[in-house]
Amino acid sequence: MYALILPASTPFVLLATVLGLSWWEDHILPAPEPVEALIEDLLAPAAPAEPRNSPDLEARQ
Repeated sequence: MYALILPASTPFVLLATVLGLSWWEDHILPAPEPVEALIEDLLAPAAPAEPRNSPDLEARQ
């Protein structure tokens, strides 16, 4: 009789594991940054670099 308990309870254990992980993901883990913000960061133009031979640079030396 006890040999039937393990196979019969396996789906419920797996279901409880999935539900527990889902709850943990929703309540414990920090919220991810929106994808739109990541895309905007990638598409933002980079700040222009100063030319190496600028008169300002020569005056500082």
